Amino acid sequence: MNVKIKRALISVSDKTGVAEFAKKLAGFGVEIISTGGTAKCLSEAGLDVISIDSVTGFPEMMNGRVKTLHPKIHGGLLGLRDNKEHTDAMEQHDITPIDLVCVNLYPFEQTIAKSDCTFADAIENIDIGGPSMVRSAAKNNKFVTVVTDPAHYEEVLSEMQANDGCTTTQLRAKFAAAAFSLTANYDAAISKYLNSKQSNEFPDRVSLAMTKAAELRYGENPHQSGAFYRLAKKDEVSVGNARVLPGSTTDISFNNLLDVNAAFELVKEFTRPAAVVVKHLNPCGCAVDDDIKVAYEKAYLGDVVSAFGGIIALNRKVDAELATIIMESYARFGKANGASGFFAEVIIAPEYDKEALEIIRTLKGWGERVRLMETGPISRDSIDTSEYDVRCIVGGMLLQKRDLAGWEPENLTYPTKLKPTEQQLIDLELAWITAKHVKSNTITLVSGSKLVGVGAGQMNRVESGLIAFKMAGEKAKGSAMGSDAFFPFPDNIENAAKAGIACIVQPGGSKKDDEVIAKADELGIAMVFTGKRHFKH
Repeated sequence: MNVKIKRALISVSDKTGVAEFAKKLAGFGVEIISTGGTAKCLSEAGLDVISIDSVTGFPEMMNGRVKTLHPKIHGGLLGLRDNKEHTDAMEQHDITPIDLVCVNLYPFEQTIAKSDCTFADAIENIDIGGPSMVRSAAKNNKFVTVVTDPAHYEEVLSEMQANDGCTTTQLRAKFAAAAFSLTANYDAAISKYLNSKQSNEFPDRVSLAMTKAAELRYGENPHQSGAFYRLAKKDEVSVGNARVLPGSTTDISFNNLLDVNAAFELVKEFTRPAAVVVKHLNPCGCAVDDDIKVAYEKAYLGDVVSAFGGIIALNRKVDAELATIIMESYARFGKANGASGFFAEVIIAPEYDKEALEIIRTLKGWGERVRLMETGPISRDSIDTSEYDVRCIVGGMLLQKRDLAGWEPENLTYPTKLKPTEQQLIDLELAWITAKHVKSNTITLVSGSKLVGVGAGQMNRVESGLIAFKMAGEKAKGSAMGSDAFFPFPDNIENAAKAGIACIVQPGGSKKDDEVIAKADELGIAMVFTGKRHFKH
C-alpha cells in the first residue's frame, strides 16, 4: 500500500542535508512541522515551518526536555487510519495525522567520548522525545515513514518521485526495522555507560551497540555468510577502527580480520619497533629491534614456510625502503631459507608513505592482491580497559575483562639458583608476550629478540614443547622459552634441557613447583615466575 506524504515532522541533532531534504519535501507539497534548533535551521533556509508548540498548544519547556511528548504528536503518529475508533478519536481531539518523521537522536556517544564529559553532561544528552517519536512512527509503519539517517533522504525522495509523492509498504517496513535497530543501539550505549558507573562489573543484562561496517564475501568458509560489525563508539587504536586502503583487487575477508586482529594486538604490546607475522591466528614470526626493517626481517625469518599467505603487522610507519623489503621478502631472505614463495594477505601498520603505497601496488608479484590497513599512531593510552572480551557459544555469550597484563618486572620472581642475564631477560619478555597471543597450550622460543619456535594449541604442554623445539632446530640452543601456564611436572624442563634451552619464563603456581625448580637447578636453567597465566582458548 502506498501512503501519500502530506505532513512531516522534522527534528534532528545531525543537520547534515536536512534543509535540502525539507526543501524537496516541500516541493511535493508536504507541510513541515519542526522543533527548536531544527526549525531555526529550516526557517533560515527559507522554508515555511510550523512550530511544534503551535501544534501541541504547549511551549517547549524545561530546557527542551519536554516538547514532542504530547497526544497531538503521538496520536498523529500512532493512529491507525483504517480503524474507525482511531480516526474518530483523532477527529474528536483535533489530531492531524503525521505521515513522515525525520529524527536523529542526541549525540550521546559523541558526548561521553569527550575527555571533559561530566556525568551531568551525559545525562542531558540522553534523548527521550526522539526515541519516543521514532518508536511510535516505526510501530505504525503501515501508515508512517520513519527516517533516522541522512543517508536515507535520497531513497525517500526517489520513492516519492516514482510514486506521486507516496512511499511504499516495503520502504516503510525497511526503515522501521532500521529505526528499532537505532533505538536499541542507543539504549545499549546508555546502559553500558550507566553500568560502567556502578560497582557491578557484570550487570544482569548486557546489550551490545554495534553498526554494520561491511558485508563480507563469506564467513570462515564459503558456505557461511558473514559481516563485520563495529562497536558503536570505540576510540582505541585497533583493527575495528582501522582504515582499509583502496587499491586491492580482493576485498578483506572474515578470516583476514580475525588474523589481522591477532597480529595487531600482539604488535601493539611493544614500544620498540616490532613486526609480527601471523598465520591462522597464531604468530609464526615476531621480533623487536631498534630498526623496524631489521625487526621485519627477523620476524619473517622466524618461519618462512608458514609466513606464506600470512598477515604482517608493524608498529611503525611503512616507508619506501621497508615496503621494498617486504615485497621482495622471498628473493631477499626466503628462497635461501627454504621458502617456496611469499605473499601477504594483509599488511597492517600505523601509516604508509605515499612512495611505499606506490611500491606495494606496482612492484611486480602480489602487490595488487594484498589488503592494506592503516590504524593511525599506536598509543597504549587509547586502550579501553572497560571493554569486554566476548566469546560466542551456541545459545549465549561469555564475557570477561580483557587480558591486558603484559611484562611486569615488579612482579617477577626468580626461584632458581641461576639468574637470567640482561639479554636473556629481553628474550624472556618477548617469549612471554608472544605466548600470551598464541593458542593454549603454548610454548614459545626466542633468541636474539626473535621468535624461533612455537608450539601452539596442543592438548598437552609436553607436545607443544616438542613442536617448538623441532621448529627451532639448532636455534633452540641458548634460547629463552615461554610457557603460557605453569608446568605440572618436570618433564618439560627435561625436554628443554635436551634442546639446549638457557632460561624459562612461566607463571608458577603448580603443586609441583618445587620439583620443577629443582629440575631446573639440576640442569642449569634459569627460571622466572610471572605470577600470572595467559590461557588463550
